[in-house]
Amino acid sequence: MQSRRTCVSSKLRKTRIVMRDRKLASHVPATRLFSRSQLAVMLKRYGMVYVKPDTGSLGIGVMRVEKTAGAYRYQAGTRICVLRTFAELYDSIRRQAGSRTYLVQKGIHVLRHMGRPFDFRIMIQKGPSGNWKPTGAAGRVAHPRKAVTNGSQGGSIYPVDALIVPLASKKASSRLLKEMYRMAKLTADRFNQTYPAMNELGLDIAVDRRLKPWLLEVNTRPDPCPFTKLPDKTMINTIVAYGKAYGRRYCLTCSKSRKGASPKRLI
Repeated sequence: MQSRRTCVSSKLRKTRIVMRDRKLASHVPATRLFSRSQLAVMLKRYGMVYVKPDTGSLGIGVMRVEKTAGAYRYQAGTRICVLRTFAELYDSIRRQAGSRTYLVQKGIHVLRHMGRPFDFRIMIQKGPSGNWKPTGAAGRVAHPRKAVTNGSQGGSIYPVDALIVPLASKKASSRLLKEMYRMAKLTADRFNQTYPAMNELGLDIAVDRRLKPWLLEVNTRPDPCPFTKLPDKTMINTIVAYGKAYGRRYCLTCSKSRKGASPKRLI
């Protein structure tokens, strides 16, 4: 059944939409409703997970949780808690979550720049002809004291090549970008079947140490702020032009995210 909605807030609902596509499903980390039993099972299976609100944005409320030798550890913002037992861990996280619905997601050991985790924001938009087109790709490096990469949390924004080329090669970077764009197109096609009124999506894609991309989250009202921090303004100009065509206006005053160092200093 099709809907005229242009925004979906539930991360779990969006994950389930993506999981309907067989090609995308292998790129989606296991995601479950947060509960005591699911936290225990997934920590045992994966060693590290992320616990995050089912609704919300900007990286607010996201916790990185891991099982270490003889203890448990989780990070929320810049605060790090070490607890001796699983019961203490669960009770502490439950207090942090309050009455909100939370999810637990398999943790991906992502690539790092200067010891800081990074991922990518991919923008895809619907053109006047009704076809979806990827219009932007930007790397997001986490704040030195945080586990989340969001620019609103003090993350730094880089061109894709500036982060991938030093770790792999120019060819690998090009191949990875093509794969992320392919994932964005498949995601847009899948969402379009249920929500044909949607005009834009922002994908958060992480890359593991084997250079496999993982689709962490789909944003149905994406913030274009990361693209304002790139040296080349082509992407943000394209995003704004596409948005204008379907009636979207963006606030481009982006004070919390930072512009990453010059690529010349990274390679």
